[in-house]
Amino acid sequence: MPTAREALLDTAASTLAVLPWPEVRMGRIAAAAGFSRQTLYNEFGGKDGLGRALIGRAADRYLAGVDEAVGTHAATGRGPVELALWTVRAARADVLVRALLTGFWDARLPRPGPPGPTGGTEPEGADGPPGHRPTPCQAPPAPAELLALARDRAVAVLRGAGPSQDDTGLESRCEIALRIGLSYAVAPAVTAPSPVGSDAVRLVHEALARDPGC
Repeated sequence: MPTAREALLDTAASTLAVLPWPEVRMGRIAAAAGFSRQTLYNEFGGKDGLGRALIGRAADRYLAGVDEAVGTHAATGRGPVELALWTVRAARADVLVRALLTGFWDARLPRPGPPGPTGGTEPEGADGPPGHRPTPCQAPPAPAELLALARDRAVAVLRGAGPSQDDTGLESRCEIALRIGLSYAVAPAVTAPSPVGSDAVRLVHEALARDPGC
């Protein structure tokens, strides 16, 4: 069974898929998740805190997916290819992952602002009922930081899966894969429909084949 926090985040994510963030209402999310409005505020402090938690969870899930995608195929030498493929799929499947990777936050999404205060009160219209204490939440990584985290995690997984490899070359291969994956997530190829990420996979293969020691 998911915790109250996870259930509320799941409901908020489902709501965000059909409504722009400015139209999302805390009471509606609490009711749909089967919890009281007070429980929602206790967990997140208010709507801003809920938005930050959604963004943080999206970043965490993307990075966890990097570990899984690269780790599953590390022994086959497809680690960088799977890194690109996962990046394309994750960005296309989750608008928050896409925004985290590109830095483009449109009006439909919660904003990745700094953590709220840990004390004091705010008026009802700002972020919750009078007297509530917003739950602190770590600011999400900027796009360059998130890509660096993904690259470093992929390198760590690959290094742990086999014989020692040249660190510089391995980092470059993962960086190339990430950049190619991101480019296809932002601007898919103008070709006949193909499986998600297949164009990125092809290009990663070609790029790394030209200079396997990069």
